[in-house]
Amino acid sequence: MRFLNVALATSALLAAAFTVPSFAQDKGTIGIAMPTKSSARWISDGNSMVEQFKAAGYETDLQYAEDDIPNQLNQIENMITKGVDVLVIAAIDGTTLSNALENAAASGIKVIAYDRLIRDSGNVDYYATFDNFKVGVQQANSLVAGLEERFPDVETWNVELFGGSPDDNNAFFFYNGAMSVLQPMIDAGKISIVSGQMGMDKVGTLRWDGAVAQSRMENLLSANYTDKQVHGVLSPYDGLSIGILSALKGVGYGSGDMKMPIVSGQDAEVPSVKSILAGEQYSTVFKDTRELARVTVGMVDALLQGSEPEINDTKTYDNGVKVVPSYLLEPVSVDASNWEKVLIDSGYYTMDQIK
Repeated sequence: MRFLNVALATSALLAAAFTVPSFAQDKGTIGIAMPTKSSARWISDGNSMVEQFKAAGYETDLQYAEDDIPNQLNQIENMITKGVDVLVIAAIDGTTLSNALENAAASGIKVIAYDRLIRDSGNVDYYATFDNFKVGVQQANSLVAGLEERFPDVETWNVELFGGSPDDNNAFFFYNGAMSVLQPMIDAGKISIVSGQMGMDKVGTLRWDGAVAQSRMENLLSANYTDKQVHGVLSPYDGLSIGILSALKGVGYGSGDMKMPIVSGQDAEVPSVKSILAGEQYSTVFKDTRELARVTVGMVDALLQGSEPEINDTKTYDNGVKVVPSYLLEPVSVDASNWEKVLIDSGYYTMDQIK
């Protein structure tokens, strides 16, 4: 019996010695709902958050819904059922989550809208994003700078407009920011929207789908440019820009004496950075997802430690029920002149990824 007791005691000591303390579990679990893996940008967001939450002592439950709204709703409901401590949500459609967020509130789970505003719900506690109106301003400013550089002798530039997904609140900020620059030039006759298609109801691109953008650009070209030249295209996202460029190259732009139109973008995705270096896409807007993750982790940590999260905007983002307290980060316009400093020197990409 004595030997049995010694053996049991030894076994217990060995078990204790080889049991790894679950420090992360002590601080809680964060549910992270991302829209899709089809954009490299969202993969980067997810990875950055998991890494930084882990470093701060949290477990994470990261889910991608592949742009399927019911799928994202199910993922969020499952996270609520499993008892996550905070939800971080980049919504596919910011108008579809009200019921799920009511359930989260009933369970005492705080909600942070991540980069895309969640609308029509009072159960959104904070919003972490970039200055999305400024993104649009930067896109339009780079478009105009490119037009002046590439087509200096043209009296009136022919431009077409593309918007983001109408179910993404950010798309309206991007468009309105851009039009704050372009509309005065349209009114003055310096820019002509040859197709006449203006307004998010006409230029929006559902789900930010590059194939849809390419098809629309092809239709615009065949209907409006058989005897005219396109000088510029406002594109709010790199995935759309690549499709737009494919349509333009398909009818000869960028070859012979047909200069490539100035095409803007957003998110500094690798194919678009390569396109900029190849002289095709003119510019993009860089949004450092590492910084957005850092701000979000800080918000969560403050909430769960009983303090007030840092915010810098209490006026801009009215979701239809409340003005959501927000933290806005600064976007950075990127083109051939500064891409290396912004993207490589910061460690966001390596040179091997781009070249």
